[in-house]
Amino acid sequence: MLKVTEIAFSCYAVTDMARARNFYEDVLGLKPTMIVGEPGGMQWTEYEFGPYALSLGCAPGMFKPSPDGCSVALEVEDFDAAVAHLRAHNVKFRIEPIPTPVCHMAMFFDPDGNTIGIHKRKKS
Repeated sequence: MLKVTEIAFSCYAVTDMARARNFYEDVLGLKPTMIVGEPGGMQWTEYEFGPYALSLGCAPGMFKPSPDGCSVALEVEDFDAAVAHLRAHNVKFRIEPIPTPVCHMAMFFDPDGNTIGIHKRKKS
């Protein structure tokens, strides 16, 4: 039997690594922890959060971005400020901000059309 011990990473396929990195780093404020590859070939960028990593993979002809693939929800300190920041950067929302019994969340698109979420747990 396969024994899974943790999630190693989640990955979004991107078509233009420079454009994707600009969005993830300049708009979302993430800091890369690994950058490999060259333009025109396979490229990989990782952003680590504790034991987890969100990755961007650019592999022409190998896999394509999709709003219906894997999605990641990023926990934010201030949900309303995060929504305002995304709106100020003209980010298109897939699911407008909504409250749930346990959190506030919203889903939006990156430049390749992948779906990303922001999330803020409610205090219990």
